[in-house]
Amino acid sequence: MAKSTNRITILGIDPGTIVMGYGLISIENNKPTLIEMGVLKLAKYKDQYKRLLIIHNKVSELVRIHQPNAFAVEAPFFGKNVQSMLKLGRAQGVAIAAAMASGVEAIEYLPKKVKQSVTGNGNATKEQVWKMLQQILKFEEQPEFLDATDAVAVALCHYYQSTSPLGTKSKLGGWEDFIKANPDKVKINKKH
Repeated sequence: MAKSTNRITILGIDPGTIVMGYGLISIENNKPTLIEMGVLKLAKYKDQYKRLLIIHNKVSELVRIHQPNAFAVEAPFFGKNVQSMLKLGRAQGVAIAAAMASGVEAIEYLPKKVKQSVTGNGNATKEQVWKMLQQILKFEEQPEFLDATDAVAVALCHYYQSTSPLGTKSKLGGWEDFIKANPDKVKINKKH
């Protein structure tokens, strides 16, 4: 699929070893559109390494078919179960490796950052994220698993985080860089 110069595609992944969500969005003229979302169901495979291979193959297939410009993945949240964290980290790593092996830039986002970017609330529920995505991306369907909409949210988060409010690539690294680049916009209040 050939891309025009003003169109980008972002693949988002919500990693998991039982259910992995994936979502693809397209950005054209600063307008995000849903391409595809779904889940990879892995519970029927008892062998953990088989699950990892299936994750690798699915991500590789999505990259081959859609040729995304960027790959965004949700970072594992830190829980109390070390074994679950290890499995989730492996799933995330395999997905990242599959994307990067195809030459796609990868970046991860914390769950709170994803929720904050999409809903304005870092503690939003999966249902709130889904409802907001329906409004932003104009789709009706409710996915069987909210892991799919979580993956779309990761992709949309990447779009929001990689652009300025004007829709242009941000070259600023934070408040310090902004202040250096815009000294005329800084007002110092000298009340003591």
